[in-house]
Amino acid sequence: MREVRKKSVVPIYGLAAVWLLYCLLFPLLRLSDYILLAGVSIAAYVVLTLIFPGKTELVKEPEKPVSTGNADIDKLLEEGKRAIGEMSRLRDSITEPGVKEKTDNVIGVTEKIFLHLRDDPGDYKRVKHFADFYLPTTIKLLHTYERMGRLDIGGSNVKGTMTRIEDILDMTIEGYTKQLDALFANEALDIETDIEVLKTMLKKQGLAGRDF
Repeated sequence: MREVRKKSVVPIYGLAAVWLLYCLLFPLLRLSDYILLAGVSIAAYVVLTLIFPGKTELVKEPEKPVSTGNADIDKLLEEGKRAIGEMSRLRDSITEPGVKEKTDNVIGVTEKIFLHLRDDPGDYKRVKHFADFYLPTTIKLLHTYERMGRLDIGGSNVKGTMTRIEDILDMTIEGYTKQLDALFANEALDIETDIEVLKTMLKKQGLAGRDF
C-alpha cells in the first residue's frame, strides 16, 4: 500500500465562480482589469487550496508478476493466483454464512498449496494435476451456487443442487487438506532421515543425554 494525495476540486470550482462573479459585477475594458482579475483569481485559488487541501488515500500497489526463474512454475503460480482471486470474488458474492466459511477454508488451503510450490518446485507435477483437475471443478460449482443464490428461484431443483454443492464443499476441504499434506511427504521423509543421522552421530560421540 502507498499513500496518494488527491487534490480537492473545490479550488477549481471556486476559481470558476470568481471569474463568473467578477465578469458580472465589473467590466473588462482595459488591460488592468484583466490583470486585476488574474490577481484575484490566483489569491482565491491559493486560499481555497489551503482551506481544502484534498485528502490522502491508501492505494494498493500493483502486484509484481511471480518470478522463480522457471517459466512453467511461474505460469502455474499465476494460474493459482487467478483461481484464488476468482474464488475470493465468488465468496464475497455468496450470502450464506456457512458456505462463505467453507469457501474461505478452500481458499486458505489452496493458497498454502501454491505457496508450497513456490518453496519446493519439485512438487510441480502434483500441483499441476491439482490445478488442472480439481480447481476448475471447484470454481464451477461455486459459480453455480453463487448464481442460483443470486437468482433466488426457490425451486426444488435449485435448492437440491445448492444443498449438494454445500455438502461437496466439506469433502473438497478434506481432499484439498490431504493434497497439501501429501506434498510434505518427501520433506517429512528427508527430515526423518536427518533425525536418524543426527541421533547416530550423537550416540557415537557420547553426546546423547538419553536413550532415543
